[in-house]
Amino acid sequence: MLYQIYETHRAWISPFSEFASAASKLYSNPLSPMAQMPAAHRISAGFDLVHRLTKEYEKPEFGINKVTVDGTDVVIQEQVVEEKPFCRLLRFKRFTDDANLLDKMRHQPSVLVVAPLSGHHATLLRDTVRTLLQDHKVYITDWVDARMVPTEAGPFHLDDYINYVQDFIRKVGPGVHVISVCQPTVPVLAAVSLMASRGEQTPRSMTMMGGPIDARKSPTAVNNLAMNKSYEWFETNVIYRVPPNYPGSGRRVYPGFLQHTGFVAMNPDRHATSHYDYFLDLVRGDDDSADAHRAFYDEYNAVLDMPAEYYLDTIKTVFQDFALVNGTWKVNNPKGKPELVKPQDIKTTALLTVEGELDDISGAGQTRAAQDLCAGIPKTRKKHYDVIGAGHYGIFSGRRWREKAYPEIRAFILAHNK
Repeated sequence: MLYQIYETHRAWISPFSEFASAASKLYSNPLSPMAQMPAAHRISAGFDLVHRLTKEYEKPEFGINKVTVDGTDVVIQEQVVEEKPFCRLLRFKRFTDDANLLDKMRHQPSVLVVAPLSGHHATLLRDTVRTLLQDHKVYITDWVDARMVPTEAGPFHLDDYINYVQDFIRKVGPGVHVISVCQPTVPVLAAVSLMASRGEQTPRSMTMMGGPIDARKSPTAVNNLAMNKSYEWFETNVIYRVPPNYPGSGRRVYPGFLQHTGFVAMNPDRHATSHYDYFLDLVRGDDDSADAHRAFYDEYNAVLDMPAEYYLDTIKTVFQDFALVNGTWKVNNPKGKPELVKPQDIKTTALLTVEGELDDISGAGQTRAAQDLCAGIPKTRKKHYDVIGAGHYGIFSGRRWREKAYPEIRAFILAHNK
């Protein structure tokens, strides 16, 4: 019933949100007589803040229209390479009239970015993609909001996620380099391990960033919640059915609004301060700061529902059984046959692990654990890098990503692009 109650509340408050938006403009438009009233800027700012706190946030666009390659502006076209019920494989195709540059771009490495299916949309990695496009052909997994997937498509388990990743690796081709950010580090390692065990050609390199390969190391608040609550507790308290007003009506999901509540609850003071600062920026007329606030929260507040089966599988496999590091994880292939995940079978794929010094979501050593698990990879083809001063988001977005993490990843991919 909680999901239905939430939807009822959202439908009830939506007109008030739109009224607040209109009122804000009424008190700020210089052609409006209301804008001439005393304290009009404060009233307008207050209504604007109310609107943003009550509005519904849709999935943002990637909005990457061009990038600069070797000092030349290159046009970007977003293409759907493959579409599955729960995910689309996107390519950011680069175009230029410069024949020499076009030839150079054709020979640059292909990178598959496996985005997290953990609440936010793949657009959270916009900065990651934009930066990678300077030197690579870039693909990304764009996970579908589970409430938009009809029940006829069937359930979606963690095993299905792994099978999707393998299909996408094959689709991009044998010369692909895989980058996984946060949650997908575990299923990506499983996917490549299973491919290696079968004798398939594996990616040229794997870059794993800030993920819970071994969640026992330096456990964070996120890890502790998953470890200390029972599987039954999660199934009872966070899983609900999609209401009738969506295509996925009746599907069991972990709703996005519950996830968002958890995100905010981790740092409530910081978010309250941020919204108050936004109000003050509007009053002062600091448009740049206000725009930066809007851009961040347009992304942060846009969440998706996760399939219940996938979420519960992840809780049990990654945070309770530690099946990957214990060597007990068996994954059902598309034919339903269970296969043991053996990272030690990976021989030719180079491995780079990246952690943020101040990461409060995936603790120190959790991602680095992949180095020991992949014992079959020669030491000369393995590397670990700590991004000093970076939190969880800083390893894939922002200044530290662009100035510290990306140069390391770019050099590693180039060194192993054979």
